[in-house]
Amino acid sequence: MGVFAAIVALWAGAVEAFDIPSYLLPSPQDTFARIVSDFPLLWENTGVTVSEIVVGLGITIVTAIPLGLMIALSRVARQVVYPPVVFMQLVPKIAIAPLFVVWIGFGMESKILLTMLMTFFPLLVASISGFRILDDRMLYLTKSMGASRWQTFRYLRFPSALPVIFSGLKTSATLAATAALVAEFVGANTGLGYLLLQGTSTLDTTLIFAVLVVLTVIGIALNYLVELVEWLLTPWQRARDS
Repeated sequence: MGVFAAIVALWAGAVEAFDIPSYLLPSPQDTFARIVSDFPLLWENTGVTVSEIVVGLGITIVTAIPLGLMIALSRVARQVVYPPVVFMQLVPKIAIAPLFVVWIGFGMESKILLTMLMTFFPLLVASISGFRILDDRMLYLTKSMGASRWQTFRYLRFPSALPVIFSGLKTSATLAATAALVAEFVGANTGLGYLLLQGTSTLDTTLIFAVLVVLTVIGIALNYLVELVEWLLTPWQRARDS
């Protein structure tokens, strides 16, 4: 939050020092006043964009992590499943985003699909790396002590993979906001991306910056939420850092 406050202060100082006209760069005071005056409009469209982000990222989490586990532990899955996934990653999702609108329509489904596709691969790669990071000697040790596969996974493999998985999740969370915004650019009549297009078409820079501030707050909130979940699920990390 300190960095965010410093950026706002620098922004205000630049507008004042260089006497920048508001149609080029509105001041923070004008921007925050616009947020207050247009709060109902911004709140309604923020709910749409956040819903797209949460649902798309949620689908990514429940699919990418189990698939990463399967690829990490199965040679057949690495040979059969992973190459098509890599090929799909090479296809520029933003370039084919208009096709999603043609195939699915202007509803929320096309935005969720693009969000899921853009966030899937980073979390998948992190999951594969996390589940394979464990030293084989630790596996031999648990096996010699009579631990079952489930016990080895629950108490050893999964905890050791969590820090790497959360690293990928932070990247995916950042991409989720970008993906939802791009999807709304392509075709939507609600959402913060739609408001940005409206502000651009009417040269309403104050509205544009108001939306950008809201998007920044959403990004910060997502990052803190992921860090909170990581803090709750990795108590050994807290003990080591304290």
